[in-house]
Amino acid sequence: MLRYLRMEYYIVNIIAATMIEYLPLKRINEPYVHAADEVLQSGWYLRGEATSRFEEHYAKYIGTRHCVGCGNGLDALTLILRAYKEMGVMHDGDEVIVPANTYIASILAITENRLVPVLVEPDINTLQIDDTLIEQAITPRTRAIMIVHLYGRCAYTTTIDDICRRHGLRLIEDNAQAHGCRATTPVASSSGKTGSLGHAAAHSFYPTKNLGAFGDAGAVTTDDDELAAIIRALGNYGSARHYIFDYLGRNSRMDELQAAILDAKLRNLEADNQRRRMIASIYINKVRNSGIWIPQCHRDSVYHIFPILCERRDALRQYLSDHGVQTEIHYPIPPHKQQCYANNYATKHSILPITERIHAQELSLPCHPAMTDAEANHVAELLNSFT
Repeated sequence: MLRYLRMEYYIVNIIAATMIEYLPLKRINEPYVHAADEVLQSGWYLRGEATSRFEEHYAKYIGTRHCVGCGNGLDALTLILRAYKEMGVMHDGDEVIVPANTYIASILAITENRLVPVLVEPDINTLQIDDTLIEQAITPRTRAIMIVHLYGRCAYTTTIDDICRRHGLRLIEDNAQAHGCRATTPVASSSGKTGSLGHAAAHSFYPTKNLGAFGDAGAVTTDDDELAAIIRALGNYGSARHYIFDYLGRNSRMDELQAAILDAKLRNLEADNQRRRMIASIYINKVRNSGIWIPQCHRDSVYHIFPILCERRDALRQYLSDHGVQTEIHYPIPPHKQQCYANNYATKHSILPITERIHAQELSLPCHPAMTDAEANHVAELLNSFT
């Protein structure tokens, strides 16, 4: 027994003396370098078999008929809205309801398409859009609700689905942070995975994501045949046929390198997400500090980010850093307070105290597949000792 206790003491002190990285991408990505080598050796780098293969596999994984690869997650959102405009579903000046607590890309896609973002506060308990506030934000110009599965948690509710059906609105998912997450309630018309719950969904494969590429990449998933065809054309300069341009498009395509890496990583996504859940469970079960609050969690969350709230956030972050623990803030300034929207009428007059509280108090803890139980326990102990 004494020998065991000495070993535990030794391990704890080794961890305490070692930096716990927020996200060690080099270590996480090392097993997938072979996929990149295979593409480099093939001599085919764009619009090839690797992209087609990943699109097929990812559509099957999400549970939709279509997956259209594109350049990044922002492009995926932007192309969805642009395609709806091409279809006559939306027009300049129409409104899209979107959570105020989100990364700015969700809102940039709306304003880039000359649509109006209508910001709705989150529920402080879940940090997701408050579905009790959505209906009062609807006007005759509302055309869609964009939900954001922020932090790897599902934002979908049956209330939101019912609102969309009653008001004839498109439901768009920003699934940039929630690959593999499932709805908290059964959804009869889909696989239950985020990315299949609405009319269309945008996915980001930025390197830090649960399913991350070695560079920028994104995709749209949908069951809508027309929407998928238009998005594919729009991302290829507006062309569905070689040198024939039906739309004023852009260049937004997934390259073969990223597709091959993502396809290899997709095979391990469920296991990686489960490992994230195990790390999260250590925090949930062991952090007991009255000055630190952990928002409500659901068992099917995939914990792209593990957020905590603390009124003394900056002091806590410095304390953890002093003890060798890296953290991040998601995000220090809410979108409606950013300079780029200072002159936007739809955002600058917004009164959003819950969103502002979250952005002033949020701190993201390390939570990734390469993290050990011992490291997570050490972080929990540090949080409990913070005063």
